[in-house]
Amino acid sequence: MPSASTPPATQQIPLTCSGHTRPVVQLTFSNFIAGNRYMLISACKDGKPILREGPTGDWLGTFLGHKGAVWSAMLNADTSRAVTASADYTAKVWNAYTGEELVSLGHEQIVKSADFANDEATLVVTGGRDKKVRLFDIGSPNTPTTVLTHDVAIRSVKWSRHKQLAICAGEDNIIQLVDIRSSSVVKTLDAGSSVTSVSLTHDGKLLSCAAGNRVLAWDMDAFKVAKDMTMSYEVSVAAINPQRTRMVTGGRSDLLIRSCEYESGKELETHKGHHGPVHDACFSPDGEIYATGSEDGTVRLWQTSPGTAYGLWQLRKL
Repeated sequence: MPSASTPPATQQIPLTCSGHTRPVVQLTFSNFIAGNRYMLISACKDGKPILREGPTGDWLGTFLGHKGAVWSAMLNADTSRAVTASADYTAKVWNAYTGEELVSLGHEQIVKSADFANDEATLVVTGGRDKKVRLFDIGSPNTPTTVLTHDVAIRSVKWSRHKQLAICAGEDNIIQLVDIRSSSVVKTLDAGSSVTSVSLTHDGKLLSCAAGNRVLAWDMDAFKVAKDMTMSYEVSVAAINPQRTRMVTGGRSDLLIRSCEYESGKELETHKGHHGPVHDACFSPDGEIYATGSEDGTVRLWQTSPGTAYGLWQLRKL
């Protein structure tokens, strides 16, 4: 078990991204696109997902149209499309350049998660309270295919471009990897206790989750456990940088953000910044920064290596 002692909070000044009015529940950085740019999209209970410039957090646009909390927001490979999942019983596909709603995908209950299942953004996989994982072709949105029925509600659905599989986590301890072409489960992973977050590294080769006071990671090529760490606190979220040298976790009850060595789990930095539980965290595609979203309604951007020149931090001395 990593050391229970907590290092003193470091004096890093995060960039605080305002704009939301209720808890921020999910965040996603895009991969790099033309011009060496990348984006950040956030889902929030205020029902208004926001698109931002990744390195700076500058606001680019707000997607307006949902009538309930938005539980997830994802971008396709070239960031031309966004897909969102909402408590209003819909998932929506958007033109990410203009904010125009392109199609609304109806469901029978609350939709907790949605992701694109191909680079062209014509296929969408969703999951929610009705325990079903559905595949939609947006060309015929009224005839989805049910590819999986879980024992409990679906918490998260993510698409693995690397393995061409849907990663489906229920509100229990089970994660299932599903071939959407055959509607078959390729692999079942048991996290041991209730899964609270699921994330993929940007190359898609490492899957990680937070479950109770454990952080687990699986090699997506071998489908074997690559890391199993028991922490001294209950973990709400965990994310691993692309280089596999750093891991960021959020504490469920202490509101702390911890930056740890990936190999050993040793805590290197702790940050007090949010005024509520941390619901999600993710790394930028180059691993230079990470974003956290919280019950306090803010998104905060942190440097992986504080004090280096990057984005707006070129103007700061820490």
